[in-house]
Amino acid sequence: MLAIKSNRIVLPEGIRKGIVLINDGKIIDVVDDLSSAENNTIIDAGNKIVMPGVIDPHVHINEPGRDWEGFDTATKAAIAGGLSTLVDMPLNSSPVTITVKDLELKIASTKDQLHTNVGFWGGVVPGNDKEIEGLIKGGVLGFKAFLTHSGIDEFPNATEDDLRKVMPIIAKYDLPLLVHCELEDGQPTTDDSKEISDLKDTISGPSSIVSSRSYQNYLLSRPEKWEDDAIAMMIRLCEEFNCRVHIVHLSSANSIAQIVAAKQKGLPITVETGQHYLYFTAEEIPDGQTQYKCAPPIREKANNEKLWDALKAGVIDFVATDHSPATPDLKELQSGNFMKAWGGIASLQFALPVLWTAAKKRNCTFIDIVKWLCENPAKLAGQQNTKGKIAKGFDADIIIVDDEKSFTVEENIIQHRHKVTPYLGHQLYGVVEQTFLAGEKVYDTGEFTALNKGKIILG
Repeated sequence: MLAIKSNRIVLPEGIRKGIVLINDGKIIDVVDDLSSAENNTIIDAGNKIVMPGVIDPHVHINEPGRDWEGFDTATKAAIAGGLSTLVDMPLNSSPVTITVKDLELKIASTKDQLHTNVGFWGGVVPGNDKEIEGLIKGGVLGFKAFLTHSGIDEFPNATEDDLRKVMPIIAKYDLPLLVHCELEDGQPTTDDSKEISDLKDTISGPSSIVSSRSYQNYLLSRPEKWEDDAIAMMIRLCEEFNCRVHIVHLSSANSIAQIVAAKQKGLPITVETGQHYLYFTAEEIPDGQTQYKCAPPIREKANNEKLWDALKAGVIDFVATDHSPATPDLKELQSGNFMKAWGGIASLQFALPVLWTAAKKRNCTFIDIVKWLCENPAKLAGQQNTKGKIAKGFDADIIIVDDEKSFTVEENIIQHRHKVTPYLGHQLYGVVEQTFLAGEKVYDTGEFTALNKGKIILG
């Protein structure tokens, strides 16, 4: 039996001193002290935080078919950052996960590469409504749809008509529909020249030349209205079909009021935001620094503060990285062209310290962190009865964190395949010292102690 002692164990009822007892991969109890007669391997964490492993249900792993990231590097980054469970998005692999056959290829590509637990979302695109039930039976945990161009031509955006075909099926199985909420005026396009042309019309004042290196110009090219209109549509459809709807990476604080109203009506709607929307603000992003590009974009400081208020109030349910890596060439690091750069932030390994660094300035506690990074993400992924808490009968996916210790993000510590991230050079608080999967130590103070211990999670 394994026993993990700490003065600060984060439990559902609060933080307290105790000992977590683990056997056969499960938490069998949390006790105040040990009988001397018991035969235990004891790990004494002292005053460090003992908490559930982080669950990130919004990760783009890109395998099979693309070399932007793979299961090996992504799941190594995960356990180095204290993430015990990921759910992979359906669009950045090739093929995209929109049919039963695609799902089978996705699962096969994980062989001998899973260093943490991984589940899968299926995709909703025009014309694949007949595949939805098969994907559910194949084990997807829910579905993802884009309301604007995803950036991947093989994963086109779903229209309202497309959603109307699939939402009754998804609702029948009580699974969530995750939605990228940006609804453009007119048809989406991947043509950069048109995007820049549209942007010229958006910016006020006389301007004959729009700089593609300007972050402010990129910000103006994806206004809050796109998000707000899309969220309004999803609230309406959520109510009509009683289908669980999850708004991914909320960026626009303008939508908070309509989300509050929807929740007050009892609609099955949940919301996440991303660490980058809480940590960075538009005012501090230099021109040409395309490692900050994401969609929806990082907005201004006033918007940032409203997102924090909504998170602390429980209007936003949790925080997820939207880890979306790409090669340096795709990120246009040399040109600094925001209009051409791939939109996505690589940050999986730093999910916990980024959030904790920002949260501690706002008098938050690790009770909040566990709710935002463990408990509520587990609910979305349908794992709330086995993961996301230190409680009797739950999986022994546990991490030990030195919350007072800081480190600087440098390329040599990054486990992601490509070392492109806006967090480079930042001092972050919260060092993940040890990661346990099913009670087995897989990471210890910078070293991987056991690999290939992750399991596939199927619905």
